[in-house]
Amino acid sequence: MTPFQFPKATDAAWVKPLLNAEGLALCNYSFPVLFCWQHAYDFRYAREGDRLLTRLTSSLGHSYLWPVGEGDPKPALDAITQDAREEGQPLRLIALTQYHKNWLEANYPDRFAFEEARDGFDYLYDIDRLADLPGKKLHAKRNHIHRFEEHYPGWTTEEIGPHNLQECIALNEDWEAAAAAAGHEDWNAQEGCEALRRCLYHQQELGLEGLALRGNGKLVAFTMGKSLGGDTYDVFFEKAYADIQGAYPMINREFARWVRAHHPEIVYLNREDDMGEENLRKAKLSYHPDLLLEKYVAELKEGAAL
Repeated sequence: MTPFQFPKATDAAWVKPLLNAEGLALCNYSFPVLFCWQHAYDFRYAREGDRLLTRLTSSLGHSYLWPVGEGDPKPALDAITQDAREEGQPLRLIALTQYHKNWLEANYPDRFAFEEARDGFDYLYDIDRLADLPGKKLHAKRNHIHRFEEHYPGWTTEEIGPHNLQECIALNEDWEAAAAAAGHEDWNAQEGCEALRRCLYHQQELGLEGLALRGNGKLVAFTMGKSLGGDTYDVFFEKAYADIQGAYPMINREFARWVRAHHPEIVYLNREDDMGEENLRKAKLSYHPDLLLEKYVAELKEGAAL
């Protein structure tokens, strides 16, 4: 096993094939997520054969993602178990799918305790629904967009690149300052803004795509994402001035249309998890997700061994 190390943008050449081999449409198994959130979660990874071992640290201590890649996962799981033992930590696997849960139960019966991780469920939406906003359920979203169009009749969108990157960075900083002034300077807000900064600074290296929205010439919202492979596209970040009515649903709709036009293979937009934040969960549920991708935590029972 190679030593655990922090992600570097140049690692994409060897990390992404291992991530793609697993075919997971989950945000946790995206290279830009591992890279941009590395300081928030102390993400580190190592290689064991054709498997990627990923470790993170939170208030619970060390946890590990499923060792993605190809071939028999048991040697990779043995390496993770050894690392946890050396670190004095229980073996805890997170962001597991139902398939991985079933695999562990079949191959290591009665050795793991499982818990559903609702705060980590990914929200998936049919791209056509977000692009067209049909039906009564999305009537409120269309109304907010109409208000935006009334106030900014000459609104425009443009792809994110070197010409407008500094404006996106400034909007992110304005958003962070506004959140702090409103008393929302919590861990998620701070770390989220820092992760977004890394996305913006390393956009070209990470191959991220983005769209910005202007109203009266001012950049008022932007969003960034990348295909997860297959039929799913991950929307990493979305930022807008909160006091501009309709800015969020407008950039949401326009990016869905942009992705549909540029990636005709995409069926679902993955708008990631809600991290257990009440307002974020309410916002994501208001779009009526087509799928909620369940995730589980598995912890090796005391006294059990692989």
